[in-house]
Amino acid sequence: MAKESVKLIANNKKAYHDYFIEDTWETGIELLGTEVKSLRMGKCSIKESFIRIDHGEVVIYGMHISPYEKGNIFNKDPLRPRRLLMHRYEIRRIVGKIAEKGYTLVPLRVYFKGSLVKVEIGLAKGKKLYDKRADIAKKDMRRETQRDFKVKNLY
Repeated sequence: MAKESVKLIANNKKAYHDYFIEDTWETGIELLGTEVKSLRMGKCSIKESFIRIDHGEVVIYGMHISPYEKGNIFNKDPLRPRRLLMHRYEIRRIVGKIAEKGYTLVPLRVYFKGSLVKVEIGLAKGKKLYDKRADIAKKDMRRETQRDFKVKNLY
């Protein structure tokens, strides 16, 4: 079996800054018209998007897929809600975890896996301001040690 290539379309760095990611799932996405062609050109943003479970279906809101230039009448609304494709038992497990206080679903990245568009979603718990500050301090410490290490190796 050939190894499937993964090509990243969009990444949600803000999610890792604002939330603790507890668990992740890979889902398919239901697309219409020329949305796949637009995604192949990399015209997608998930910065302001969020995920809800409505009537047993997982739906992503606020995901912006720019209209395809050559698409004319086949183009759909760029911000329309899109259904994510998951097994029913996975959805039930997620609903159980979301029922706990403070958990939400956030999209982490959108990518091509072979010829299919996949969305990685994460079960997230919000960070407090002091958690964000602690993460920034850790990142600064790591950067300083790498810089010191580089300087020592140059001499």
